[in-house]
Amino acid sequence: MGLLTYLLTLPVAPVRAVTWVAQRVVDKAEEEYYDPAPVWRRLAELEQQLLSGEIDQDAFDREEDELLDRLEEITEYQQRP
Repeated sequence: MGLLTYLLTLPVAPVRAVTWVAQRVVDKAEEEYYDPAPVWRRLAELEQQLLSGEIDQDAFDREEDELLDRLEEITEYQQRP
């Protein structure tokens, strides 16, 4: 039965391969999107820009709020089952 099943499902093998590759791409994209390290780096850069006078307090506050919201989204994603 194994050989017969293999022969009958052989025409859909390329579909399974494409599905597998697509899932790996999605997994990698999610891994990169939900990585908190770039957000933390940007927060540190932002603070340095504020301290050096490159940006004002309002610009700092706006971007900091966005970054903190992003960190919250990442934390929620990582805590889901």
